[in-house]
Parts: sequence; C-alpha cells; structure tokens
Amino acid sequence: MTEKSYNQRRACALAGIDPRVYRRGSTKPADIKLRERLKELSGERRRFGYRRLHLLLGREGWQVNWKKLYRIYREEGLTVRKRGGRRRAIGTRAPMAIPQGPNQRWSLDFVSDSLSDGRRFRVLCVIDDYSRECLATLVDTSLSGQRVGRELDSIARVRGYPCMVVSDNVLCRENLAA
Repeated sequence: MTEKSYNQRRACALAGIDPRVYRRGSTKPADIKLRERLKELSGERRRFGYRRLHLLLGREGWQVNWKKLYRIYREEGLTVRKRGGRRRAIGTRAPMAIPQGPNQRWSLDFVSDSLSDGRRFRVLCVIDDYSRECLATLVDTSLSGQRVGRELDSIARVRGYPCMVVSDNVLCRENLAA
C-alpha cells in the first residue's frame, strides 16, 4: 500500500485476503514469560518434548492448555534433540596387508541356498588367500560355531595355524595358535 499507493481494499484483494482480517488486531496475550520459561526448560532438558515440558510447567504453577503449549513450542522452533547416530571410525583404515606366503591369511565365507523341497543348507569355504587353494568346504543344514572351530583345528593340524583369519571383512588375530 505504501509503495504503489493502493488503497486498503485493493491491496487486500490483490493479496487474496478479506480487509476485515487485515484490520483485526490479535486479542491473544503475548505470553512472553511463558515462552521464555519454555525455552529455558527445553534448553535444560533437551530430550523432553512438549508433553513432558507441559508437566514440568504444571508443577511450577503455570496453568496452560497443552494445545496452546504445543502451538508456542512449534512457533519457537523447539524440537526434541535427536540422539547421535552410530559412531564411525574417524580417518581412513589401513589397507589389509597382502599375504607374502602360504598360511599367512585364511578367508572364511558362508554361502547359503535351498533345496528344491525348501530346506536350506549352508556351505563354509576356507581359502588360503596366498595360494587361492580351497582348504575345506563344509556343507550342512546347520553349522554351529563349535563345528566350524573343529574344522579349522583339523585343517591346522595338517597345515599349521595361519597368522590371521578373515571372515566378511572382519579380521581375527587373537591367539590363533592357542
């Protein structure tokens, strides 16, 4: 209205609002003290949402409807702080050393499939990474950890223990000879 020198009726028609809406002043109280206290509480209690803050305000003597509190909570831009995600390793990982001889690194890989009648089976492949030799292939419907350990021990009796064992990018170096 000040820029184009339009009267109130024409400016409201261009904006698509009724002139009575433009003229009408708000009768709602400003709630400045409530807004300040709500900000303080949400700063102290970062994991509390508007419902818990409503309870805290009620204990302090504030008589406020939860719907009004929710509206103020949203107007102030308050939200519950999200928890941090999974911590990831910082920096780059050192590349895995390439084995320089046999029996330095073995790889374990589990493969599963199903028979024509629907029964599932699993296959454990143990491979020497240097020579690419398949040291063992164990097939069964269920492979327990004890059974895998027995199989690795039987291979180690013939070939000796490896320096490390890798399974699905998980490196195991802990006392393999023990």
